[in-house]
Amino acid sequence: MPTPRKTTLQAWLFLTPALLLLLVFSFWPVGFGSFLAFTRYNLIDAPAWVGLENFREIFGDELFLSALKNSALYLLVVPVIQVVAMLLAVLVNNNLPGIKLFRAAYYLPVVTSVSVIGIIWNFMYTEDGVLNAVLQYLHVLSGPVGWLNDDRIALFSVMFITVWRGLGWYMVLYLAGLQSIPGDVYEAAVLDGASPWQRFWKITVPLLAPTILLCSVMSVLAAVKAFEEVQIMTKGGPMQSTYTALFYAYEFGIKSLNFGKALAASLVMSVFCILLAWLNFRFLQPRER
Repeated sequence: MPTPRKTTLQAWLFLTPALLLLLVFSFWPVGFGSFLAFTRYNLIDAPAWVGLENFREIFGDELFLSALKNSALYLLVVPVIQVVAMLLAVLVNNNLPGIKLFRAAYYLPVVTSVSVIGIIWNFMYTEDGVLNAVLQYLHVLSGPVGWLNDDRIALFSVMFITVWRGLGWYMVLYLAGLQSIPGDVYEAAVLDGASPWQRFWKITVPLLAPTILLCSVMSVLAAVKAFEEVQIMTKGGPMQSTYTALFYAYEFGIKSLNFGKALAASLVMSVFCILLAWLNFRFLQPRER
């Protein structure tokens, strides 16, 4: 019979390949990137230590502050995604005609390339596109709207794509949570005379608490790190109204080769993400009863 020491050694041997991959591709880049945030670095010259200078520059830059505000505003997609995805999961959890096709249709955007989605919605958002045509036909609009050309609504138009893309993914997660709830719990509630709303609010939501926490953390972090939709659809325009903090870091890092400033912005966003994740765990984590 193997000794505890031998068992521990075997466990570490099995973990070593994965830990080495994490060290090379996760821990080292994070550590080295955090160091570079305090330097002047342009990929050509050696890093030069400047302390907090990069952070003073970005917090004195109105564009970064605007990008930070847009990233915070992007969090508005989180409650929308969570509520709609949960309701969709409740709907598709029923054995209705054509429900499998409905599930597949909502999950299709999740497995579709972001580039393809961006191109399709760019066409739909044009002034002579499908969206304006439908809304004018329904008399919702009196004239065409430049969804991506108006700096007042461009960010919200991009946010809508994020909601549309994410619904299928979170719907599947909530559906898995719903199907793990024992059916006899609902049967007992029905026998006690509980209404559908009472069953949803008193049984479904509390028992879905771990799934709600998971989906909230994932959607919050995805919203704060929004980049692909902006890069493909607006490239930060019009008038830099759709700049997000991650897009700001991309512009200075990849295009301007000012990696110190870009990594300082990324480090600020990393701290922001950690804080948001902590808040989710603080207020949404299920309590033992």
